[in-house]
Amino acid sequence: MTLWDGSYPFYPGANACFPFDTTRAVIVTVFLSVLVTFIIILPGIPGRGRLLWFLRWVLGLFMGAAILNVQFSRDWETGWVQANTSYKSFSPVQVSADIGLHIGLAGVNVTLRGNPVTQINETIDYNEHFPWSFGADYERSYSQGLHKGLPSPILYVAEKLSRQSPCAVHRQYRIAAHYASLTLWLAFCTWLTSMLLFSMSILLYGGHMLLLTATLTLFSLLLFSAARSSLKCPIQFGPASLRTDYGESFWLTLATGLLSLLLGLAIIILNSLQPQRLKLIFSLDKSSEEELWDRSWLPAEPSCSAQDGIVVPLGELCHGTGTQL
Repeated sequence: MTLWDGSYPFYPGANACFPFDTTRAVIVTVFLSVLVTFIIILPGIPGRGRLLWFLRWVLGLFMGAAILNVQFSRDWETGWVQANTSYKSFSPVQVSADIGLHIGLAGVNVTLRGNPVTQINETIDYNEHFPWSFGADYERSYSQGLHKGLPSPILYVAEKLSRQSPCAVHRQYRIAAHYASLTLWLAFCTWLTSMLLFSMSILLYGGHMLLLTATLTLFSLLLFSAARSSLKCPIQFGPASLRTDYGESFWLTLATGLLSLLLGLAIIILNSLQPQRLKLIFSLDKSSEEELWDRSWLPAEPSCSAQDGIVVPLGELCHGTGTQL
């Protein structure tokens, strides 16, 4: 094995990392566009219910965007460690780097970032994705990483989560992530149904659908936690150990589930105890105006009435003054 310009010839240069996830950017852009549209039409909403109308849609869009966003996020479980480790195979050269592990529903990302970024005449900044969804092949992605000559820390972490690893966590994570993703898709459908029911003024059933959304969202967290509670295999880099904990997507899903639960319970309780106040919140309390409108078209009520089944003289029915002809 010979060197070529100070590096092994079968190692490519560091891949440039895109600054953000394009799928999540598209989701956020779509929901922000809908929110901006509602802000534009907000002045056209009459009365004092304008603020409540806007608040309802902001909360609804937040829940929908959060449920859809965590489907494609890669930070359900994250961990970082700073260590001095070998950079390439067949080389005794060590580098100081930050090594990150990011576990999502669709796969795992392994990050290697030099500290500093430029060392041994190279830019050390890698972020490799290894999918494990049912439509992807984790072992093939790992084999491609071997052929590309990825840095040793990335291959070491990816091997720990592979199917052949003695850690035996690949199957648990894969199944739990698959069913958690399926549960979140169902939660997104129930959220969409609740928004349609609220727009049609069917408040009680909309509250029930929000409760179902909360149940599915929280159940997805239980599914993912079941995989994380399995036995862990230590990921050691010398004396340093890479440990993971729940990431931003996990806590965002928990917050969304609790918010859906509180809103659903509040709607159901108000519908049972104070339905008029619930109608006021949803800008449906127009009964007084409708009664006035209906009464304007009704004939004048008679000043006296007769009892059913009793015949009384005409003079005793009502007393009044008449004009003699």
